[in-house]
Amino acid sequence: MSTESQLQVPAAAPRSLAQDLSRYRNANWSRATFELAVTAGLLIASWVAMWFSLGVGYWLTLLLAVPAAGFLVRLFMIQHDCGHGAFFPNRLANDWTGRILGMFTFTPYDYWKRNHTIHHATSGNLDRRGTGDILTLTVAEYRLRSAWGRFCYRAYRHPLVLFGIGPAFLFFLQHRVPVGQMRAGLRPWISTIATNAGIALLAAAMIWLVGSGAFFAVHLPVMLMAASIGVWLFYVQHQFERVEWSRDGTWTLHGAALAGSSHYDLPMVLRWFTANIGVHHVHHLSSRIPFYRLRAVLRDHPQLRGFGRVTLAQSLGTVRLALWDEAKQALVSFREERGNS
Repeated sequence: MSTESQLQVPAAAPRSLAQDLSRYRNANWSRATFELAVTAGLLIASWVAMWFSLGVGYWLTLLLAVPAAGFLVRLFMIQHDCGHGAFFPNRLANDWTGRILGMFTFTPYDYWKRNHTIHHATSGNLDRRGTGDILTLTVAEYRLRSAWGRFCYRAYRHPLVLFGIGPAFLFFLQHRVPVGQMRAGLRPWISTIATNAGIALLAAAMIWLVGSGAFFAVHLPVMLMAASIGVWLFYVQHQFERVEWSRDGTWTLHGAALAGSSHYDLPMVLRWFTANIGVHHVHHLSSRIPFYRLRAVLRDHPQLRGFGRVTLAQSLGTVRLALWDEAKQALVSFREERGNS
């Protein structure tokens, strides 16, 4: 963490700051309905435009897939807010909206909600990694692995796997079968099976309307792009130059929210497509704040703007970060690990 950030928000401040931010947690029915309607409407319109473009050339279809994927990402962010009980003022409205959106985002709501809640409760804690996060080894753990184990981890952290193959596997396969969730009871399985059934019905209806070839030609690139964008956003939010992770003895929930989550300061148009999820440090500090009120927090608390700030250009450099060095208290690259061995 930079010295400037430490001066702006003292270590003792996160808990009191979280309490102060509670006044931004009021969701608004009309604003939420408007955001949902606009996002869903634009996604449907872009999908129809892609379908019509098939008669012109597939290059145009793929070009239109970019904004369509952006609208799908935004729909996922609305589902994300529903999971925190933040989008609508009513719990049932949040939960059922989240479940319905899960059929479009390929994300079973109750299964994802459970894992994401654990992520919020353990983010930045080196002793509680493994649920709802991207696998990150410490330097010591990496060195203890066999040659094959180190190769597998390096392959997993390769950008083509992490942001290409991995997202496709996550949304198309892993979200279809909640393996390892038996201890959580039947809800993750019921959520997954119901979501799978909904996806199958929607796909069958669309194939009946436009044909199987047109359906897959349009929807597959949108899903693949949206999945990769989603994983990239999640990566940057917790894997950046000045991130801080700690062990159980020194880890605190509110401290980890500020020190372990970035402020991904994106251009205005990308902020809209990503529903302000880049204001991630504030989101972790008070997850019940609706995405449409996060910018107001930064406006009223300007000291938070530079805290954990990562620009779009800077975020590209985070790809090399792969291991947590407990001696340096920093994320390092494989090359830096070799230089210190």
